[in-house]
Amino acid sequence: MRFAPDTEESLQFVVTLCNTDPSASRGGDDELATVGHLAALLGQYPYTGRIDGDEAELRDVHRARALLRRVWSLDRDDAVEVVNKMLRDAKALPYLARHDGLDWHMHATEPTSPLAERMLVEAALALIDVIRMNETDRLRVCAADDCEGLLLDLSRNGMKRFCTVRCGNRMNMIAFRERQAQPDVP
Repeated sequence: MRFAPDTEESLQFVVTLCNTDPSASRGGDDELATVGHLAALLGQYPYTGRIDGDEAELRDVHRARALLRRVWSLDRDDAVEVVNKMLRDAKALPYLARHDGLDWHMHATEPTSPLAERMLVEAALALIDVIRMNETDRLRVCAADDCEGLLLDLSRNGMKRFCTVRCGNRMNMIAFRERQAQPDVP
């Protein structure tokens, strides 16, 4: 499955952001607990424009993360309602931009808008593509028993089940051990 490059990048960012949540992190810790953690995340996925780097911004990003975790698992019609509200709340006005060595891509907020608002709007623009292409089934929660990590399935066959190789290996090992523990039936 292929989406536009900026759509894929935005969706990958949502996965990374949401997987910092304590429910999805390996140790059960909030991997976005401090302003420093947020700065490190933004080092991986640079956002242009206003970045305040304070506790208020971090709280807003936490609220955005919670909303994006929720919308990720909604069915297509329910997701439309949430995505439309995200765009309305930000008074989003899509426009094409080319900057920082990137080719033409869409933005819908001003660079001076708060970081969390820009995150939500960029995610909403990406989700619009997913919804329009009827590919919401590519947005999943990890199938591992003890994991709530999000995953984006961009594979050709659409069969990705686990957020990481680690989760897949762990579940395969559990299944193997269960098969080995079963008595042979002639």
